[in-house]
Amino acid sequence: MRSKSSSTLRRSIALHAVLVPLAIVWLFPIWMMVVFSTMPENAIFSPNIHLIPSDRFWENFLILQADTDFLRTIFVSVVVALVYTVLSVLLTSMAGWALARYSFAGKGLVLLIILGTLTLPYFVVVIPQFIMVARDFGLANTWFALIVPPLFNSLGVLFMRQSFSMMPSELFDAARVEGVREWRIFLFVGMPLARPTLAALSIILFLASWNNYLWPLLINNRPDMMTAPVALGSLIGLTKVSWGGIMVGAVLLTAPMIAVFILLQRHFIAGIAAGAVK
Repeated sequence: MRSKSSSTLRRSIALHAVLVPLAIVWLFPIWMMVVFSTMPENAIFSPNIHLIPSDRFWENFLILQADTDFLRTIFVSVVVALVYTVLSVLLTSMAGWALARYSFAGKGLVLLIILGTLTLPYFVVVIPQFIMVARDFGLANTWFALIVPPLFNSLGVLFMRQSFSMMPSELFDAARVEGVREWRIFLFVGMPLARPTLAALSIILFLASWNNYLWPLLINNRPDMMTAPVALGSLIGLTKVSWGGIMVGAVLLTAPMIAVFILLQRHFIAGIAAGAVK
């Protein structure tokens, strides 16, 4: 027993000896971003390396706010990300439920098509999607255009299908025998059982929408509909780059996501395991 515990301790020490330096390498650029957000622009490019934050964060934020109305862009990003996450989770859950619990003609073909879309780079479809939404439907510069076109997520469908496939069929058959309607089985039996997977998928989809830059840049040219990543990109001009404002904006966009992941990491890991292992 003692030799087993000592072996476990040695493996734990070796694991930490590898992971701690990797964590420092990953965290160092984030820390430097925080430091740069508190410094004047001439100090950012100073040959001297500063590792301690300064006192210019508020001044840099005021510059950022004056240039982009950043609080407004954060509001737009929050609304888009929240609505997108709720609708996309519901859509991918319904598709995953149908593929996991029902048998229908062409089911294998549908799965192959969904798998095939995972191999397509987003840049292949973004221009046809833009032409369809902006020119054919005339929906540019609208909330609909920002939220709805990216809703379908192939990875989310496969993720939810795997989660629903692992659930015992007897449970749903018993509900049908009791006369429970199919949509109630999905909402009040299947969805609660898939809660860990739904939590992980929600985090993934929210982050994807929060960090989305290309599609909001293409489909919108109104300042009052600008998302926060696009607003940060607009600070890079031909003759002037507001590095202090960019660093402040990056901190404001990154800090909430890190906090959310730290608070929900247990649900995220459990959901990934539940949806990926059969």
